[in-house]
Amino acid sequence: MSLNDVLFFLKKRVGLLDGVVLSGGEATGHNLISFCKEVKKLGFLIKLDTNGTNFKEIQVLIKLNLLDFISLDFKAPKYKFSKITHSDKFDLFSNTLDFLISKSFNFEVRTTLHRDLLNEEDINFMINYLKNRGYSKSYFLQNFLETEDNIGGLKASILKFNKSKLLSDLKIIWRD
Repeated sequence: MSLNDVLFFLKKRVGLLDGVVLSGGEATGHNLISFCKEVKKLGFLIKLDTNGTNFKEIQVLIKLNLLDFISLDFKAPKYKFSKITHSDKFDLFSNTLDFLISKSFNFEVRTTLHRDLLNEEDINFMINYLKNRGYSKSYFLQNFLETEDNIGGLKASILKFNKSKLLSDLKIIWRD
């Protein structure tokens, strides 16, 4: 489906839908600026789901007032980031986090929890990291959902996560 096909679809939904969510893979891997401009012309709100590693694209989208909300995926603490994500882009994620905080942009931070990959100590480290960066909003934890086809071929966690071991420095909201 081309961007023109998506815009054609959205034009038929004006007045029926409030907004558009850009997600799947890493949406900022595409040039979103012209697309978002067209979506905004139609009157839609735009939410971006991102891992935050395309800092420059996110900066531009915000400076042009093309985004209304961001869900920022905090994949792992720096000491596990490369192993879990197979990338060395933690600093770009961190730059995005700092930028969103400095701009008081409307965003949330969330982590998908797979207990075989992240344990209670890791999540507590991440809570402290967020707090020390100046993040004071709710921190969303969502359980990994096993599907037949997922990146890495992950299966359900063997280990169980003990919620009672988490710090209370940030409000934790669980999504199942």
